[in-house]
Amino acid sequence: MTDTHPPPAGQAPARHGLIRWLWRDYLWKRWPMMLAAVVLMAVEGGMLGALSFVVKPLFDDVFVARNAAAIGWGALAIGGIFALRALSGLGQQVLVAVISERAAGEMQKDTLAHLMRLDHAFYRTHAPGTLIERVRGDTGAVVQFFGGVVAPFGRDLVSVIALLGVALSIDWVWTLIAILGAPLMIGPVLVMQRLVRRTSRAARDAAARAATRLDEIFHGIVTVQLNGTEAREGSRYGRAVDDYVGAMVRATAGGAAIPSMMDVIAAIGLIGVLFYGGAEIIGGEKTLGAFLSFFTAIALVFEPLRRLGGVSAQLQIVLASLERVRALMDEPVRVTDPARPAAPPAVDRAGPIRFEGVTFAYAGGANAPALRGFDMLAEADRTTALVGPSGAGKTTVFTLLTRLADPQAGRITLGGTDVRDLALKDLRALFSVVSQEAALFDETLRDNILMGRSDVPEAQLRAAIEAAAVDEFLPRLPRGLDTPVGPRGSALSGGQRQRVAIARAILRDAPVLLLDEATSALDAGTEAAVQAALDRLSRGRTTLVIAHRLATVQGADRIVVMDRGRAADQGTHAELLARGGLYADLCRLQFADP
Repeated sequence: MTDTHPPPAGQAPARHGLIRWLWRDYLWKRWPMMLAAVVLMAVEGGMLGALSFVVKPLFDDVFVARNAAAIGWGALAIGGIFALRALSGLGQQVLVAVISERAAGEMQKDTLAHLMRLDHAFYRTHAPGTLIERVRGDTGAVVQFFGGVVAPFGRDLVSVIALLGVALSIDWVWTLIAILGAPLMIGPVLVMQRLVRRTSRAARDAAARAATRLDEIFHGIVTVQLNGTEAREGSRYGRAVDDYVGAMVRATAGGAAIPSMMDVIAAIGLIGVLFYGGAEIIGGEKTLGAFLSFFTAIALVFEPLRRLGGVSAQLQIVLASLERVRALMDEPVRVTDPARPAAPPAVDRAGPIRFEGVTFAYAGGANAPALRGFDMLAEADRTTALVGPSGAGKTTVFTLLTRLADPQAGRITLGGTDVRDLALKDLRALFSVVSQEAALFDETLRDNILMGRSDVPEAQLRAAIEAAAVDEFLPRLPRGLDTPVGPRGSALSGGQRQRVAIARAILRDAPVLLLDEATSALDAGTEAAVQAALDRLSRGRTTLVIAHRLATVQGADRIVVMDRGRAADQGTHAELLARGGLYADLCRLQFADP
């Protein structure tokens, strides 16, 4: 999968909008700490000006006039300047860290919360690695914004003002000569800013592609190793890394060019002052202390100016990342709660399920619609099976019923109520789901069964464990229910993972069961035991079963035969065999004697 929703190119108004968004949603609430940090930045920055200021009396009174008594106050002044600079620097860095890390953490939480509200179609076109890079990597721009933009700007701007103030107080002509070449930098700086913004955006995109490659490799490591494609996958990841490295080098070079140009301007200015001011010193028009104080101020001013030049480059890098985060946050939530939700059905009885003329196509899909005018009735307290060839639309039925996506046409009702009229939480509480791939998390076995519930008595938990045959392998686990199952349940076998998912569904005890090849990973003996448990659980409930192995659904009350997004036929196993057609053909393929 690839990211088909790149962030906008970003003109100036968009940049301003990004900063406003950052300020409004994440920074404004911390304005007292920000104000304190700015004050400390100003104090730290002003100390350079104070240092250059004391150079004149230090040289004129101590070294030229040979006033030994002035050494004490000179040492005290210099010591106080450096002590104040150290304390203010430490304080503002701690405050900046607190502000930026908390803001970045909030942005990560908000981004994930928004992503978890997006529909199934979004995740078909956005790879997990890309989204991980957006949530974890790009939100780090908040930290960069403070550490690389706000802090240097606040501190170094005050330093520049203070140092230029000292220089102007000594000789405005010298100051003019020193900064005469600065306007020549405006054009090149603007060019470099655009270059850095563009290359930084490319670097973030390349980082997302590299993260996607890693996610796919680690998720499919068994397939990679069994097919001997380590070199191929390593090469593909290598190309993504090379793209990232190349983009980052270009972005870094563009950012470094700005302060480098500042060095050239500084050299020209200082050479001019040396010739012009040197003549005045020799002529006795200015004191040596005045010249050294001025030279110190001008020499020091170009260092914060260099950093301020780098701030503009860093800002472009930050904005490139914020664009990507904001693009995710602006992704519309298409499946939402109704304005006035209907009352949900009774917990113990959901009623019949109807699909009426439902049409659905996945966004960006190159194939035909997954469902085309699909009609189906799943009666209450009955088991309805969905069968058909791969790609017939069976899983899409579950997707639309649970509102992981909404159809483009048609209507789906549950107990006579349109599912779009129910609050999402109320609707999804009506379903217990077991799918082909059991989704387990890197937590304990207990946590994976309970799924966050704290109201389940131990006896009820044990009953669900026994019904799903989890108790057969539980004694072999080192810590029993408190054994971590590993990433994606990797510490368990496929059959064990499926039994955990079944225990989870049994414990949920919802009025509608959705079973997508629920016993596909079990051996024959365990399958029989678990199937019996599911049969008991389905009594008095509306059950929908997706099956490829037709032997598992022969006893269903109704079998819906799907083909190319439509209901090709419906009936019992015997009725469908008697009529012939697609179902009979599928049976002949699976059984020697249907």
